[in-house]
Amino acid sequence: MAEKELSAFRERWKQELTTKKEAQPSVGASSSASSSSPASRRAPDRFGRRNSARSPSRAENEACVGGGEAEEDRDQPEYVSIARSLLDGRTSPLLDRIQEERSRRKRRYDDMTNICSTSLQQQRSQSKVARRKDEELVDQLIQDLNEVNDIPFFDIELPYELALKIFQYLSCRELGRCAQNRVGSIRQLQFELGKVLCDVSSCDNFVLAGYTSGDVRLWDTLHWDSTASYLKANSLSATKDPRPHVSYVQVNSMVAAAAYEDGCVDLWSTETGGEPIHHYQIPGRIQALALSPDSPVLVSAAGPDVRLDAANDPGYWRTASQAQFPKTVESLTLVPGRAQQQPLAAVAAGEAVYLLDPGEEEPLTLHSVYGHPVTCLDASHSHVAFGVKRTGWAMHDGGNKIHIYSLETRKPMVCVGNSPGDFTCINLKDAPPHLLVCGNKDRRVRVFDLRAGSSVTSLYAHHLGVTSVQADNWKIVSGGGEGLVCVWEMRMGAKLWEMHNRHPVRHVHFNTSTLLTANIPDDKSPRGACITDDDLTAHRRHRGVICHYDFSEDALSQDHILPICRSDYTESYGYNYNISLAVPYDRLSGSHPSH
Repeated sequence: MAEKELSAFRERWKQELTTKKEAQPSVGASSSASSSSPASRRAPDRFGRRNSARSPSRAENEACVGGGEAEEDRDQPEYVSIARSLLDGRTSPLLDRIQEERSRRKRRYDDMTNICSTSLQQQRSQSKVARRKDEELVDQLIQDLNEVNDIPFFDIELPYELALKIFQYLSCRELGRCAQNRVGSIRQLQFELGKVLCDVSSCDNFVLAGYTSGDVRLWDTLHWDSTASYLKANSLSATKDPRPHVSYVQVNSMVAAAAYEDGCVDLWSTETGGEPIHHYQIPGRIQALALSPDSPVLVSAAGPDVRLDAANDPGYWRTASQAQFPKTVESLTLVPGRAQQQPLAAVAAGEAVYLLDPGEEEPLTLHSVYGHPVTCLDASHSHVAFGVKRTGWAMHDGGNKIHIYSLETRKPMVCVGNSPGDFTCINLKDAPPHLLVCGNKDRRVRVFDLRAGSSVTSLYAHHLGVTSVQADNWKIVSGGGEGLVCVWEMRMGAKLWEMHNRHPVRHVHFNTSTLLTANIPDDKSPRGACITDDDLTAHRRHRGVICHYDFSEDALSQDHILPICRSDYTESYGYNYNISLAVPYDRLSGSHPSH
């Protein structure tokens, strides 16, 4: 019944269109006498076109139905042409017009380019080179923008000539910033059942995260469906109600470790996951946890007590060393590059820095100055670097500083920095040789040359202080307390791009093709995250976020789209900010590479 009604409607519509078209020649003939005046020639009709006198031969051709379809389409209003095309069975009537418009604008642009090149030859050679360079940058920018869109923006919606006039006011640097970062993908690593994010660690292709629910999640960025992603807690922590929060996590290419608020420490294999391969408990709350980046060695601290565990050749874990320091341990790290030697740990407690060697009876005091507490610590295979804070009567000493000691001689090598703020983070092990990058509460990121003991660059980066940094030979990545991640060019001191998320940036790590950032909340018990609240799932804005940027992928692929934009009814991403979507984003079967 419905098909018959639709067929009848189509026939009536065709008859109406044919009747109107047959009546058009008489109307054109009656108005030909008045169209000869200049005013009538300039007056536009109601469709925006100007009236013109039609010849008798053209009127005869328009009256013919069989031979005049092409001219009828050109004379018809646009909506009539679209309707007629749909009735004739063409599914995309705009494709030919888009292609024709694109070709016409390309020809016009080529003509204008030839004219511009002829006129530019008459100018001086210096201005000629500069103008040519600017035009190349503008052309590249417009080409980049056109590649991102299915229908080129500057071919259809905006004249190409107008685009050139808009961008001619931008400098070379500004054009470069507009055209940057068009290749790459971003993926948010979410674990909704984990509630609030507590700590994040990464090494190579592994990312480890701990949550307030007591869960620990491991991602392999090369194999996203790896079965080792699910790590089970020890039986002691798993049976407690409520389960203790995860305090710290650490991961390398072999093992993953997590410390809980109740003093328990678990270790898992990154290959198998599942049950812990090693477990122990320290009385009190764990204050620091460190894992060697290239060997199975773990060190943990609870109050003044430090414990160092390592795996032997058969793979069995044992306690290699235990020590007690005069003050509470604030931070510690393991010296990398000692897989074939005894492990060595650097420990900061109060105003002193110690070296813990299992082969020695007592820890070695490396540095100790009364009234100058240690604020941050890091170590490379040959040096130890730490920031000290000025206090009270020692304010005349020139400000907060960073001390660098040699691990070979155990003597101070150089002292850098003269900052009014406290140094909050140091990265020495990932920095190029002879360079050190650090962040400060005075909102600046600094790079020092350890050979000359001088500053290479100083950048005003984050208005709430710098929380994490890393650098290579030419760029710096910094994170701040306001949630901003910035990428800087070291030589020019210019910001290349930035990305913002809620909560402070507590972890940044990059290599040649990927960048990982983690925004970790300071408040671990917001409303919506407590078992006594109505909603047991933490609000998304309270959870924190882990972002994985892969610049080796093409930005035009579908994988770079955020999960909320490609979720279906069965995935948890349809649950957005504690509001169930009435109609989540549909996704047809086979429309995504994962199907």
